[in-house]
Amino acid sequence: MSGGGEEFVPGPDTARAFRDALGQFATGVTVVTTQSPVGPLGITANSFASVSLDPPLVLWSPARASRRFDAFVEAEHFAIHVMSSEQAHLSDGFVRDGLRFDHLDWIEGADGTPLIEGCLARFECRRHAVHDGGDHAIVLGRVLRVSTGVGTPLVFAAGQYRALAR
Repeated sequence: MSGGGEEFVPGPDTARAFRDALGQFATGVTVVTTQSPVGPLGITANSFASVSLDPPLVLWSPARASRRFDAFVEAEHFAIHVMSSEQAHLSDGFVRDGLRFDHLDWIEGADGTPLIEGCLARFECRRHAVHDGGDHAIVLGRVLRVSTGVGTPLVFAAGQYRALAR
C-alpha cells in the first residue's frame, strides 16, 4: 500500500490504530430510538446498512459495552433516523445520554416508538433477528414504514462530523 501508511495485525496493542483505520471509511450518522421501561430511549450509531429489498431489511450494531445495549437488542420495535448536517447537536446528545428527548421535536409512532422529526430518512422497524457480532450485536430490522425529508447528510469520518456537499 502506498501513501506512507502503516501495516499491522489488529489486536490489543494496535486497537487505536485499528479504530483509526476504520475511521477512514466515511459513514452516515443515525439515531436509533425505542420505547423502554424508563421512557423514550435513543442512541447514536454509524453502523447502519441496508440488507435486503425483499423483504425490506436493514441492520445496525449496538456496542455490548453500552448501558443501553440490552434495551435495544430486546426492543420489539425501533426506528432508525438518518441525520441531516443540521442535526449534529441531536446526534451528540444521544452519544452521551439516551434520554435526551427534552426540547426535541418528536412524536410517538403507532407502536410507541419515539420518532424524531426533520430527519433525512426514518425507518420504522420490527426486530427481525439479533446476531453475535463480537463486542457488538448485529440487529436486523424489518422495515414497516419509511419517511423521507430533504437536506444534506451528516457524515462521520476520522473521528469528526462532516457535512457532505451536495
